[in-house]
Amino acid sequence: MAVTTPPYASDALAEGTVDAVVIGGGAAGLNGALILARSRRSVVVIDSGSPRNAPAEAVHGLIALDGTPPSEILRRGREQVRQYGGRVVHGKVVSAEPAAPSADGDLRFTVALADGRRITARRILVATGLTDVLPEAPGLAEHWGHSVVHCPYCHGWEVRDEPIGILATGPASVGHAYLFRQLTEDLTYFTHGTDLDEDSRARFAARGIRVIDTPVTEVVSDEDGALAGVRLADGQVVARRVLAVAAPMQARTQGLEGLGLPVRDVPNMGRAFASGTAGATEVPGVWVAGNVTDLVAQVGASAAAGALAGADINKMLAIADADAALQGITEGSPQGATG
Repeated sequence: MAVTTPPYASDALAEGTVDAVVIGGGAAGLNGALILARSRRSVVVIDSGSPRNAPAEAVHGLIALDGTPPSEILRRGREQVRQYGGRVVHGKVVSAEPAAPSADGDLRFTVALADGRRITARRILVATGLTDVLPEAPGLAEHWGHSVVHCPYCHGWEVRDEPIGILATGPASVGHAYLFRQLTEDLTYFTHGTDLDEDSRARFAARGIRVIDTPVTEVVSDEDGALAGVRLADGQVVARRVLAVAAPMQARTQGLEGLGLPVRDVPNMGRAFASGTAGATEVPGVWVAGNVTDLVAQVGASAAAGALAGADINKMLAIADADAALQGITEGSPQGATG
């Protein structure tokens, strides 16, 4: 279920070539932009306005900001980027690709938006986040981010002691069950057509985790719209107030195909862009940060990754600036001059 951030004023798209375009206006993108803007780099953030955590009421597990609504963190982040001269533009990127280099050989990229606007940048930071691929179960998606949760560290405390169900999606759900068992004594594991080996069944039994092999056909709500349980293929309804789902995760790559970024499979989790130190990729001039490359990163880790990438981009730009200045002096020297 697509959820967007509240509307906000969008800056004008910068003219000419900017030092960096950040694709993605979440924690990773904004923190990367903040580092760049504080380094007096011209930076533009392109924000589609559809963060993964938009349905959640609050961000948790982030020191000093625990309990803060995601929209408020993003609002503050945009203000802080703008405070140092950065721009935040609401728009959807439909293409990003290398362009002809500058006269001094520096890299160039062209980024196009869905409304036809285009911008040229020396470097790109991709921080588009990911999409959770929810199981096919009627009634599940409408509770996503509230009574249907994925992360015991993001939502666990808030659902403690509730009757919780694990709707299995594969091997990753076994570990999910152990983590949520820490939060409640009333835990039921719905295999939902996935395999569960005898060792795991024995461990579940030892921890008091009930296992139900009958497939789930529907997520049931009560008359007030709250999650009430799940309906099984035999018609039985098992009462649950919360469902935990270890949904596969897919990096948001749409519109970025022209960059040629390598993608890697993460066992039992999903697909993400491959990256190296500080988010650098195999494609010169392009960095990635946050959930687009680290599927399990929470808000704090994503913001930190954005900061590291922003600093690395600034470093590489500084080297390119020095190279260009030296080249200019060399080319401007009288022929045959020495010293």
